[in-house]
Amino acid sequence: MTTILAVRRDNRVVVGGDGQVSLGNNVMKAGARKVRRIHDGSVVCGFAGSTADAMTLSEKLEAKLGEYSGNLLRAAVELAKDWRSDKYLRRLEAMLVAADNERILMISGNGDVVEPDEGVAAIGSGGFYALAAARALRRNTDLDARAITEKSLGIAAELCVFTNDRFTIEEIEA
Repeated sequence: MTTILAVRRDNRVVVGGDGQVSLGNNVMKAGARKVRRIHDGSVVCGFAGSTADAMTLSEKLEAKLGEYSGNLLRAAVELAKDWRSDKYLRRLEAMLVAADNERILMISGNGDVVEPDEGVAAIGSGGFYALAAARALRRNTDLDARAITEKSLGIAAELCVFTNDRFTIEEIEA
């Protein structure tokens, strides 16, 4: 129950997420950090879903990045394979967006590793709102990646009750 958005434009990749943590219909926390840098800051990872599960998965992704010399695509594929086949990992309920200076990937527990079209990816309960807004802004404005991310997350926060407007935003020079 969150919104994570990644946007690539003009040699920049920006990943942003809201800060709301919900338990059922109750807001438990407003300023959580669901976007963080991993692998010595070269990869930005955002997560949606169960917090403990998402943290476990981001730690596993960071370990895979170390194992595969920072190759994000290879690390993501290997994580997805483990996630799908391991009895413990298979129960984890979360999704990840991971970005480096070359690509943006969405990683799910179904074994999916998707590199989205148009350099825009979103996950979470407000993900489709943010995705639609980001695609429209990317196609029809000259806004940079950070501005697109901020405006799109703002639109998602207006529409999704599980998304707030306390954003964490990280950038990578592509």
